[in-house]
Amino acid sequence: MTAEVIVDIAHSEVDKIFEYRAVDGVEEGSRVRVPFGRQTVDGYVMRLKERSEYGDDRLKSIQSVIDRALTRETLALARRISERYRCPMALTLRLFLPSEMRRGEVREAFINVAVPGDPDFVPSSRAKAQAAALDYVRESGRAPYTALCERFGASAVRALVEKGALRVEQEKVNRSPLAGAPASGQARQLTPAQERAVESISRSDKTVQLLHGVTGSGKTEIYLTLIARTLQEGKSALFLVPEISLTPQMLLQLRARFGSAAAILHSGLSAGEKFDEWHRLRTGEAKIAIGARSAVFAPVEKLGVIILDEEHDGSYSSETNPRYDTGEIAKWRAEYNGCKLILGSATPSVESYLKATEGEYNLVELPERINQNPLPEMIVADMRREVRRGNNTPFSAALREELESCLQSGNQAILFLNRRGFAQSVVCRDCGHVVKCEQCDVSLTYHSEENCLKCHFCGASYHMLSACPECGGVHLSYTGTGTQKVVGELKKLFPAARILRMDVDTTGGKEGHYKILKKFADREADILVGTQMIAKGHDFPSVTLVGILDADMSLHFSDYRSGERTFQLVTQVSGRSGRAKEKGKVVLQTYDPDNYILRFAMDYDYKGFFRHEIGMRKATSFPPFARIVRVMVTAEEEGKALDVLKPVWFSLQELYAQNREKFLFFNKMKSPVKRIQNRYRYQVLMRLTDDTLLPQIYERALREKTRDVLVYVEENPANLS
Repeated sequence: MTAEVIVDIAHSEVDKIFEYRAVDGVEEGSRVRVPFGRQTVDGYVMRLKERSEYGDDRLKSIQSVIDRALTRETLALARRISERYRCPMALTLRLFLPSEMRRGEVREAFINVAVPGDPDFVPSSRAKAQAAALDYVRESGRAPYTALCERFGASAVRALVEKGALRVEQEKVNRSPLAGAPASGQARQLTPAQERAVESISRSDKTVQLLHGVTGSGKTEIYLTLIARTLQEGKSALFLVPEISLTPQMLLQLRARFGSAAAILHSGLSAGEKFDEWHRLRTGEAKIAIGARSAVFAPVEKLGVIILDEEHDGSYSSETNPRYDTGEIAKWRAEYNGCKLILGSATPSVESYLKATEGEYNLVELPERINQNPLPEMIVADMRREVRRGNNTPFSAALREELESCLQSGNQAILFLNRRGFAQSVVCRDCGHVVKCEQCDVSLTYHSEENCLKCHFCGASYHMLSACPECGGVHLSYTGTGTQKVVGELKKLFPAARILRMDVDTTGGKEGHYKILKKFADREADILVGTQMIAKGHDFPSVTLVGILDADMSLHFSDYRSGERTFQLVTQVSGRSGRAKEKGKVVLQTYDPDNYILRFAMDYDYKGFFRHEIGMRKATSFPPFARIVRVMVTAEEEGKALDVLKPVWFSLQELYAQNREKFLFFNKMKSPVKRIQNRYRYQVLMRLTDDTLLPQIYERALREKTRDVLVYVEENPANLS
C-alpha cells in the first residue's frame, strides 16, 4: 500500500503530496513520522492507494504511526479550506489539532491509585495505620495513592503494597476545566413560542436557520432542546459562541443538562485541559463541543446540529492565516453531515437577515421576551448639555441618579465602555505631541493601576513619562476615558459600592472571565464595568440598570459597517437589563441623540434599521451587494514592503484592466495604521460586483510574497484599519 502524505511544514515549496510505503496501522487521517530529506518530520496521511506510479521500490517507508488524529470529514474540510483561502495544507491541518499535542508537548495524564489486593490478608494488631488504610481502600474500592499516603502514612501504605494487601494501578485523569464549578440551570418547559420555533427549525428543509429573537427571548433553551434531540438520535453537536467569556456560562448549562457529554475548546485552557477535552471529543466520550471561533474545527463526528450563537459578531472572522470565516466553515460542516446550522442573534448581520428574507435561510422569529416583560426603558442623556453645564465626569446626571436608585433598591448595574485603560492618550500641552508606540503608529493608552503606558495593538508596555520626549515640557494631560478611570470615578461617587472591572487587563489569568462573572452572579459586587465582552449573552437576573457611557464611539469609524455595529452593540448591551421580574432601564449617553442609528436602537426596531441599512448598502453598492477585498503587504523594512507591493499592484492592475465592469473600486494606498508590531503595512483595496475574480486575486497576490514580506488577502475584513 502507498500512503499520500502532507508533511507538517507550512511552506509553499513543500505544499504537495509526498508518497511513502505504508506500514501496519496506517489509515487515512493518521499522523505519522516520515523521513524527509536528511531529517524526520511529522506528516498527515491524506489517502491510501494500492500502488504508486513511481514504483514501490523507489519509495521510502513511513517510520511510525503517532495516532489517528484526523477524521475523514477533517481531511475533506482541510482540502476545501486550503483551496478556498489559498493556504498551505499543512497550515490548514494544524487548525484541527491542539498545538501542544502537535509539537509533542502534552500527552494523557495518569495517577497511581491503590486498589484491594489479597482479600485474605490480615494486618498485625500492632500495625494500626496499615489496618486503617486497608479498611479504607477495601470500603471505598480505590483511593489515590498520594492522598492515601498523606492520610495514613507513606510507610504503612508501602508495607501493604509489598505484602500484596494493596495493588497500585494507573488511572487516566481528565484535566477538565471548571470541574469543580456548580452546574447552573435545569431543563425548562418550553413556552408556546419556543415550541413553535423548535418545530419550525425541525421541519425546515433548509440547511441554515436564522433564529432572530430579542434579548431574553429564550434562544438558549431552544438550543438545548435541539441538542437533546440530536443526542437521542445518537449524533453529536457543535455549539459556538463569539467570546471566551461566554463559554464558561454556556458550558455549565450544558453540563447541567447533559453531564460529561459536553466538552469545551478555546485558547484560554491549559495545554493539558485542551488536550483532554479534544481527546474526549475525538474518541466520542464527549458528544457536545462548545467553544469560541476555533472550536469549529472540533473533532466531533456524525454532527446532528451546529449552533452559531451571536452570529453577527465580528470575532467569528479570523485575523490570522488562514483568514477564514467561521460561519462559512460551519455551513460546510452542516452540508457534509446533512444537519442544520442554527444562526442565533437578537441583531442578525445585515447579510444573514437579507438571505432569510429572500428565502435562502429559514427565518424563525421570537419578538417577545420569555417572561413577557417589556424591553428595558431607554433614557437618552445628551452629553452636549452635560458639558455646557460644566459636567466633565464620565457620568451624566441621569446616569448618576439611576445608579443611586439602583444601588438603594439592592439591584445590580452594568456600565459599558468599549475602551480599556485609564486615558486613551497622553498629550503634551506645550507642543501638542501625542505619545505613540515605538512599534505601531498609534497612541499609547495610560493605565493608572500599573502607572505605565500600553499599546493596545502590539501589547508593548512603557514606563510613564515625566516629560515630553519632543520638547521636554512637563505639562502632560490625559485625554479620553477608559474603564480604569470609570472605576475610579465610581468609587468617588459611591464609596460603599462593590465594583468589578472586566476587560482584557483583568481577565488574563486562568479562568479569569469565569471568576469575575461568577462573583457578579453571586452578588459579590454591585456594579460591573466592562468592555465588549460584557455586552452579549450574559444573564444576570438582578441587573436592572445598564449604562452605555459612549454610544457614539463606534458610530463614526470610516467603515461601512460602523452603523450596524453601533446598533448591535447598543441593543445587545441594553438586553442585559431587566431580564427577571423587575423592569429594566438603560441610560444611553451620546453627543448625537438625533442620529438615525441610535434612534432605531432606542426603539429596539431591528426591522426598521435593516430596511434603512439595506437600502443604503444597495444604493452605494456595499456588501452584501458587492465584496470588499484587501490585499495587505507587510514587512519590517518599508523599502521591502514597497518592492513587493509594486509587482502585486501591476499584476492586479492587469486583472482590473481586463475586467473593469466587475470592479467598483480599485486603488493602492498605505494602511490607515501604517505600522503595527514594527511592520510597515501597504494595501491594495478593491470592491467587486461578484466573486468570480477571487481565485485570480489570491493567485496573483500570494505568488509575490517572500521570506521577509508577508502578503495576504482579506474578504470583507472585519477591521479596515
